[in-house]
Amino acid sequence: MSVGLIIALLAAFAFAFTNGFHDASNAIATLVATRGARPGQAIVLAAVFNMLGPLLLGTAVADTVGGIVAIGQDAAIEVIGAGLLAAVSWNVLTWWRGIPSSSGHALVGGLIGAGLVVGGSDAINWGGMNGIKPVGVIGTLVALAVSPVLGGLAGAFNVRALRRATARATRRWDGVVRGGQWTMSGALSFSHGANDAQKSVGMVTALLVAGGQLGHFVPPLWSELACAAALTLGTALGGWRIVKTVGRDIYRIHPLEGLGSQTASAAVIFGASVIGGPVSTTQVVASSVVGIGAGRKRWQHIHWAVVQAIGVAWVMTIPACATIAAVLVTVWRGV
Repeated sequence: MSVGLIIALLAAFAFAFTNGFHDASNAIATLVATRGARPGQAIVLAAVFNMLGPLLLGTAVADTVGGIVAIGQDAAIEVIGAGLLAAVSWNVLTWWRGIPSSSGHALVGGLIGAGLVVGGSDAINWGGMNGIKPVGVIGTLVALAVSPVLGGLAGAFNVRALRRATARATRRWDGVVRGGQWTMSGALSFSHGANDAQKSVGMVTALLVAGGQLGHFVPPLWSELACAAALTLGTALGGWRIVKTVGRDIYRIHPLEGLGSQTASAAVIFGASVIGGPVSTTQVVASSVVGIGAGRKRWQHIHWAVVQAIGVAWVMTIPACATIAAVLVTVWRGV
């Protein structure tokens, strides 16, 4: 196994770890923010279901992400490695600022930037949509763009439906709501593991194929377990900045509203994982929280400055990561 391949594989696991800062932490953000669970309990819940997601729901997302770069094996390691390092750098920077950012966008931007430098536009599988299945860069970007819209709409719908259903509820319903939050946080962590852990799994598998360690693009079981573990570890060690932003700074949600957000997010991400659409848990959950505020018609209670900062980060992610990766792959090739 070459040094370059080892570095690229470490970058893939580092990407999964920093992804935990962002996307995995969102799976438990509303549960912790509404005091439905203590942080330690929420971490255990996320750990279990993050592990189960990639094991039980298949590798459709890994297949999509692994097919973004269409380049010869000799150059694939440096392109994927530089793309991953760019995404890791961006994840750390936005985490430090407490800004929820899309790890999926960061990865796509990094792969595009490195691929264009090494092989030009022919090195990128631009793709599109094969029915409802996303293919290549365009298909991935469609999934990333549509999912937060669906999350916001579903959040607004859910909170209205839940408030109607519990309009005459007594305090006895508090336990039911809390139990529902636990269930939906588990479902959201499961969906997130099936989606975001598979992004790293796809990169690991592509690297192993390029390095001659695998004959076919079939993700090994150990890669799924390792990426899910790295994702959960990132949540435990660094995710609380993002939990605060999503759970409190966008719109201060209450338990029933948290349940609405979790249900909306889990449904959108689960559906995307089944069809192989790489989406951002950060985007979906943050949008669902905005949708909750809109559904309650409390526009003035939504902290639009925070929403704007998140929006700017989302717009900047792909070009910024593409630029970083272009520089990194140039350095990599020169070493």
